[in-house]
Amino acid sequence: VQLQASGGGLVQAGDSLRLSCAASGPSFSRNTMAWFRQAPGKERDFVAATFRGTSSTHYADSVKGRFTISRDTAKNTVYLQMNSLKPDDTAVYYCEADTGRMIMSSMRNPSAYNYWGQGTQVTVSS
Repeated sequence: VQLQASGGGLVQAGDSLRLSCAASGPSFSRNTMAWFRQAPGKERDFVAATFRGTSSTHYADSVKGRFTISRDTAKNTVYLQMNSLKPDDTAVYYCEADTGRMIMSSMRNPSAYNYWGQGTQVTVSS
C-alpha cells in the first residue's frame, strides 16, 4: 500500500482546509485509515480514524466538532476536512493505514498501523 497525502498549506485561524490521502492497493474499504499529526519536538498524535469495514469515525477530543474524516471507496481516498482551524493545529499531518485486523483499542496508536505516507504541512497563523 502506498499513501500520498496532500492539501496542506498556510492559513489563518478560523480558516478551513481539506487534506486528501490517496491509497493504492486492494481492499481499501477493509483498511482502517487514520490521520495523525506531529508538531516540532512533539510526539505523533492521533487526530481521526475510520475503522475497517465500518462507517464508524473517531476523533481526538481536541478536534471533535471541527474536523471530519471521510472515505471515498471509489477513489481509494480518505479526506480530513478541517474547519475553524487554530494555531495549535499547526503540524505535519500523516495519513496511516492498517491492512490487518486492527482492534479498536489500538486505533489511536500510530505504531499500530503498517503503512503511512510522507506527511503534509499545515500551518495556522493567529
